[in-house]
Amino acid sequence: MTLLRDHDLARAFDHASRTYDRLTALNPGYRTDLLRSARRLRLPRDGAGLHVLDLGCGTGASTRALLRAAPKARITAVDASSGMLRRALAKPWPPQVRFLHLSAEELTTAEEGPFDAVFAAYLFRNVSDPDAVLRSVRALLRPGGRLAVHEYSLGGSPAHRALWTAVCAGVIVPAGTLTGDRALYRHLYRSVLAFDSAPAFTARLARAGFARARALPLAGWQTGITHTFVARATPAVAEEAAR
Repeated sequence: MTLLRDHDLARAFDHASRTYDRLTALNPGYRTDLLRSARRLRLPRDGAGLHVLDLGCGTGASTRALLRAAPKARITAVDASSGMLRRALAKPWPPQVRFLHLSAEELTTAEEGPFDAVFAAYLFRNVSDPDAVLRSVRALLRPGGRLAVHEYSLGGSPAHRALWTAVCAGVIVPAGTLTGDRALYRHLYRSVLAFDSAPAFTARLARAGFARARALPLAGWQTGITHTFVARATPAVAEEAAR
């Protein structure tokens, strides 16, 4: 199956940015689930004194979830789509939040990090080399830093695949067609089918050197379709990545 990648995907998000918030609002629990995943970072002291990266922030829904979960944290939010970032920047934000036009592959520790935690929502399906991005994330994190990945990643049951196909055929792709963004929403459908299952992505995190990697379910219709993956960068791993 053909998927959009890199600049083609960024351009598709640029075009879709004008209607993106309205379409995601059709998904029951979209923002609630983002908040639940952000809270699963379990940042102490409401994030006071911590620097958190929102990797692939889109129009800012994940950034807002982070801000609610850790209202005292300093947040750097990045995205490869200039159109999505313009929508995010048009919203009101406190001074400790900043937005940067960067892809996940372009971030470096010297320029932006290190970070105490990284939150990545709906990102890893959309990168060409998820292992390389995980290595970058590992290098960006302080020793013991926390990672939470909020992602469509199917569970082991064929029923999860069947439900995802039905939702896309009945709602997601037709809605995207109406807005002129059919290619992007067909990419969404196909990218979930092509991406790691929940056990496979958990194993990918462990191979990348993250400790205590595990997949946590989300409630509602997305159970078995969307997961929060949480993990830690161990001191030994973080020091090796920094060399």
